[in-house]
Amino acid sequence: MSLTNTHEKLMIPHGDFEAYLFDCDGTIVDSMPLHYLAWNKMLASYNCPFPEDQFYAYGGLPVETILEKLNEQHGLSMPVKQVAHEKELLYQNSLVHSLEGIPMTIEHIHDKHGKIPFAVVSGSPRKSVVDSLTALGLLDKFDVLVCAGEYSKGKPDPEPFLKAAHLLGVDPKKCLVFEDAVPGIEAAKAAGMQWVRVPLPSERLAAAEAAR
Repeated sequence: MSLTNTHEKLMIPHGDFEAYLFDCDGTIVDSMPLHYLAWNKMLASYNCPFPEDQFYAYGGLPVETILEKLNEQHGLSMPVKQVAHEKELLYQNSLVHSLEGIPMTIEHIHDKHGKIPFAVVSGSPRKSVVDSLTALGLLDKFDVLVCAGEYSKGKPDPEPFLKAAHLLGVDPKKCLVFEDAVPGIEAAKAAGMQWVRVPLPSERLAAAEAAR
């Protein structure tokens, strides 16, 4: 189930949830536009196109997986690990200081913190997640982080969410997932978890303008 409205609120589905599992980029942290800037700067030297709609469609996938897909799509041979590392460095060193949170998600973090456990389940490396959450003063809100490189199959496979539920000691069916991207929502469904979709930046902007 996914419920949103035009008043910058996320509506929680009915259920007795015992844990909240959050994607990070685009869900807690309004970082997707900044990640896209980092991607564009990095890929320009390889003459690799990466349209914005494709970038958002790949939301939640590990950086190395995205690079492998781009190599295959464009017949390139970008060194995956090297480019992934350089892209993350560019994001962290040049862009992370501009980060802002997504209020509609952070509202629920503050509302339920200390009442039920939280996990972040991300396709980004742990350092990127830690830096982002630290920049927003939210790192101490989370009991568990499950990040890229800490599971064998990324979203849309359910493994990352199931690992988080296991680490929290909570039945997957009692977990609620907050996600902005299709691969993450598919992973939540496959894990047997209910979910809430966080609107994309363009959708949030349109909703804010419509509410004026």
